[in-house]
Amino acid sequence: MQTLDDLRTGKLKGATRVALAAGLTQFPEEILDLGETLEILDLSGNALSSLPEDFTRLHRLRVLFMSNNRFERMPEVLGRCPNLSMVGFRANGMRDLPAESLPSKLRWLILTDNALESLPAELGKRPALQKLMVAGNRLTTLPKELSACHNLQLLRIAANRFEVLPEWLLSLPRLSWLSYSSNPLCEALEAKALAQTPVQPVLWSALQLGPKLGEGASGVIYRAGLDSAATGVVGVSEPEVAVKLFKGTLTSDGLPQSEMAACISAGAHPNLIQVLGKLSGHPQGTQGLVMSLVDPAYKNLAGPPSFETCTRDVYADDLRFSVQDVLTIAKGVAGLAAQLHARGLMHGDLYAHNTLLGPDGHALIGDFGAASFVDVADRKTADALERLEVRAYGCLLEELLERAEGVGGEAVQLLAEMRDRCLQPGTVNRPSFVEIEKTLSQS
Repeated sequence: MQTLDDLRTGKLKGATRVALAAGLTQFPEEILDLGETLEILDLSGNALSSLPEDFTRLHRLRVLFMSNNRFERMPEVLGRCPNLSMVGFRANGMRDLPAESLPSKLRWLILTDNALESLPAELGKRPALQKLMVAGNRLTTLPKELSACHNLQLLRIAANRFEVLPEWLLSLPRLSWLSYSSNPLCEALEAKALAQTPVQPVLWSALQLGPKLGEGASGVIYRAGLDSAATGVVGVSEPEVAVKLFKGTLTSDGLPQSEMAACISAGAHPNLIQVLGKLSGHPQGTQGLVMSLVDPAYKNLAGPPSFETCTRDVYADDLRFSVQDVLTIAKGVAGLAAQLHARGLMHGDLYAHNTLLGPDGHALIGDFGAASFVDVADRKTADALERLEVRAYGCLLEELLERAEGVGGEAVQLLAEMRDRCLQPGTVNRPSFVEIEKTLSQS
């Protein structure tokens, strides 16, 4: 993190990236002197509420982060920034999003955890829009003009006030990753699913918390010893487990209680990390899940998207897969997705960075933070939501095939044909996960 003194003494001259968190209440005018070089500006964690009218002097600016400030209205001057494509105003108490504030090259908009009651129709005139994150607002619908955003691929509308999903939304040709949990439209579904999937409590006193294994937006995962003889632990014989303690706060995907409900409702599957129980009796009332410990031989298949890739994962440059491994991963993920949709769940974040790869191409899918419940009785909507997620699967398959060793053979042809079927723009023409698994199992 740079300092205000660095800025004022000229140490940041020629900088392409600046990040300042110094309790700022006024925009530092010296930043504007960096207009010939500055491309990424992060002023998150300050107390700013406005930007200067000559902010457009930053004509090379591509990325702007203003999270955790005090902007009740997104500044109109941003709409006049010629190269601005990624904008983040998370947790500002924002109530107003003027149409004039939307940059013409807008690709990635983050407005999570604000107080917006509507989005402007002008969003539909941003053809580059690829990623829209508006979880934790007060939205009841989306502007129908958004149906013109044929490049929109990831949408987060969890924790709003939706009673129903717009019908046009499910026909968007490239939409692949959708989260709408913690809305009135799925509250009853979530409650019903939990009632039908009982999970045993595991007392906090039966656990001996060990080292931290990892941390995400929704919680922290620890290695833990489990006293299986302790009260409150029935039928669990594993001496060591993983414990996820939820932070209890809104993430860009949704609320932790919805994630926990989805994890419990997913059931058992060879390509899923098993949930052993629900944490009970934590001294601070923290919610958590007790899960099987994953063999350390399993590694993340890829890293999350970058500023440049936006919605596509980042892989190690030298990563390669055998065709057999690609086939094994593809069959396993399709089988799990088929089970989830049969149980009324959409993963919402079917990505390589949420996939752990182990020996012989065995994959484990994790992170249900973006999962949403689906009404399986409404077949039209349920099928449309599944075909949406099939496109996410197609993206994963495409990325795996790009890194496969060997370009010929029957298996490669089969996988390539399935990739193309999953990625076709016409959502109704895409295969179901059951069909995908069945077809790939023939190879």
